[in-house]
Amino acid sequence: MKTCAIVILNYNGEEMLARFLPSVVTNSQFDIWVIDNASTDQSIAFLEKEFPHVFLEKLNQNFGYAGGYNRGLEKFKGSYQYYILLNSDVEVTQGWDVTLINYLQENQNLAAVQPKILSAVDRHQFDYAGAGGGFLDSLYYPYCRGRIWNQIETDEGQYDDDCLVDWTSGACFAIRSDLFHELKGFDDHFFAHMEEIDLCLRIRQLGFDLAYTSKSTIYHLGGATLDRSSPKKLELNIRNSLSMIYKNLPASSFWWVFIQKGILELIAGIGYFFQGKSHLGKAVFQGYVGFFRQRSIFTPGTNKKKIPFLGPSSYVFIDFFFRRRKKFSEL
Repeated sequence: MKTCAIVILNYNGEEMLARFLPSVVTNSQFDIWVIDNASTDQSIAFLEKEFPHVFLEKLNQNFGYAGGYNRGLEKFKGSYQYYILLNSDVEVTQGWDVTLINYLQENQNLAAVQPKILSAVDRHQFDYAGAGGGFLDSLYYPYCRGRIWNQIETDEGQYDDDCLVDWTSGACFAIRSDLFHELKGFDDHFFAHMEEIDLCLRIRQLGFDLAYTSKSTIYHLGGATLDRSSPKKLELNIRNSLSMIYKNLPASSFWWVFIQKGILELIAGIGYFFQGKSHLGKAVFQGYVGFFRQRSIFTPGTNKKKIPFLGPSSYVFIDFFFRRRKKFSEL
């Protein structure tokens, strides 16, 4: 069994591969795989011509982030001890991969670890997706050291440390392969968005820890699949967040969280309409409709315990919008 596979999921990402894959090839020591989600552009031809030494796994349709990784990684089962899942729009630095794997090997109760994630657009700022480690509040809203909602911090060394986190970013994280397969990977029904947090909740239910280390650094472009202002992204985030909570909380706890989130997001949805952003307002309500349409697919978390979260904010929505706390250090 080999130590690690670096696995990049691709769908019509020829431009991203051309821009970012060279840094992965140059700075990595482990096998590099691309799982292709039935791209219709020239991604396959580009890889076969320019990077013939990069391994390629071709899927017969676009299964999304969750399904694409699940089907591709199933082919590797038993071949690698660890996986590093890496977005196609990421520039890596020297030794980034070995650092992550060494960190997992040195900390036996760890299931997964993410690096410091900075922006590929402004390399002095943290990236939206994961930043300096991810946390959840009592309503399961995600926030990060270095990013709360859309407020991004400048990297001034304030998170040059290691710490335990509530979730690791889907932009880049290393995970024990046996545990990934034991949990049957990501939930295919999510398609895209929130699936890594759902996986992290299930990992923590088993008693394992998740971590962030600043000893490994990457630069993430972000928005390669869906722009952050996309109504579809907003809809999927709301739908999948509710599904994630439904799966991972006892029923009585879920409905109390649902009511609180519903009030806050109803206010936000109405606010979008008043701001002339009706497409975003509709996306909020479509997220709720989508959850109820697919709720029967999921097994409610009746027998699961509520996991204590590690971050400082119980209500990050209120801290940010009403108490005007814009930085992690202010929470």
